[in-house]
Amino acid sequence: MATEDSKSNGHASAVTSALSGGNSSSPAAGKRVTRSEAHKSKEVLAPKSEHYEFGGPLGCLFVSTAVPLTSYGLFYFCNGEAGCAVPPENWRASLDLMLEGVVKSCFDWKAWAIYFGWYAFTVLAWAVLPGPWVEGTELRTGVKLKYKINAFSTMVLSLFLTALLIAFKGPESFTLLYDHWEGLVTASLFNSVAQAIYCYAVSFQEDRLLAKAANTGNFIHDWFLGRELNPRIGTFDIKYFNELRPGLILWVLLDISCACAQYAKEGQITDSMFLILLFQGAYVFDGLWNEPAILTTMDITTDGFGFMLSVGDLTWVPFTYTLQARFLVFHPVYLGIAGTLAIFAFNGLGYYIFRVANGEKNQFRSGNNPKNLKYMTTSSGRKLITSGWWGRSRHPNYMGDLIMGLAWSLPCGFSTPIPYFYIIYFTVLLVHRQIRDDDACRLKYGDDWDKYCEKVPWKIIPGVY
Repeated sequence: MATEDSKSNGHASAVTSALSGGNSSSPAAGKRVTRSEAHKSKEVLAPKSEHYEFGGPLGCLFVSTAVPLTSYGLFYFCNGEAGCAVPPENWRASLDLMLEGVVKSCFDWKAWAIYFGWYAFTVLAWAVLPGPWVEGTELRTGVKLKYKINAFSTMVLSLFLTALLIAFKGPESFTLLYDHWEGLVTASLFNSVAQAIYCYAVSFQEDRLLAKAANTGNFIHDWFLGRELNPRIGTFDIKYFNELRPGLILWVLLDISCACAQYAKEGQITDSMFLILLFQGAYVFDGLWNEPAILTTMDITTDGFGFMLSVGDLTWVPFTYTLQARFLVFHPVYLGIAGTLAIFAFNGLGYYIFRVANGEKNQFRSGNNPKNLKYMTTSSGRKLITSGWWGRSRHPNYMGDLIMGLAWSLPCGFSTPIPYFYIIYFTVLLVHRQIRDDDACRLKYGDDWDKYCEKVPWKIIPGVY
């Protein structure tokens, strides 16, 4: 679904100006704020959440527990020693090894130094590398925050330094990420929890803009979803920074480390590993090159920053999305020319749909319509695309994502279903996100949303779902 938002709400802008001291009527200027004005301000900044997300506190607690366990479990139940069988050949031994390994990883100081050195590097790169400041979407207060766009240059610098290390010291020098996998997972989890706690604590400060879904008063639920919509330290936007830099770029570096480990073990890099490096590297490059597009996603515009996004950005993405590359280290697969070309073409189809669909949406939202896409205008003045890829389904970009996700698993062959964990998980994630998005749009557009659904009935895959 793509929309073109109307102009800002005048009442919300007035409330924000009064709170921020932007005009002479602000409290800072000495004018008394009436009880009615204070109540309106609270309604805008911190509306009480009307219902629970993710199944309520129990659901949030389950996800908060399942994500770390799965991140460790994929490593300890699928490796060169334990194999990758389903069900596990010796699950009790693998479980004991996981418990022992998690404890040891807490004291892997080299892994902790590597991880937090990497995180500090990405913060420093954000601060010193040049880049334009771009306005995000308008908040319900009428304000548009600015974001520094330099994630792509951070990626380029990271790969340049990695290439120098490998060129001068050989591929074996960059297996250190692969060799300290458990410790890196533990360090990233610590960072995720710490950031979620910090953002939850500061969200209770005065004049903080809260996410609509995470102000229920229940600690587990609100800490998991994130109370504050845009937690910042000065101009440093914590949520936006974590979304694109430390975890996403680390994903590519971990893939490269796996390729180096395969080279050290096999004396070569297989065609299947090359495909993984190409597909996932291109996906990350595309996301960072089109960095401003993330400013219109649900993560930025709707969700607060809590444990859900922090652990997703910092742990889940880099350490589970690299499952295929890690699998190919201890289970190399040789595809041959025909297999390589077939998988390459299949991934290309997914990328084409993903990129063209996102391009249509971003152009339309920016006020351009070069393809003369048809649309319907809602009673609020907003516009919903009803032709092109967005006329085929409400989330065609998700369809492209799913095709690419399957293409990333195919190079691992069919000896075990474990490498296909990503596409299974990603399907569940995108369907859940589609349901949340549809619910939010129905609340936002009312009866107009039902009319739109009649025009665009398919949710993700035309003719299927």
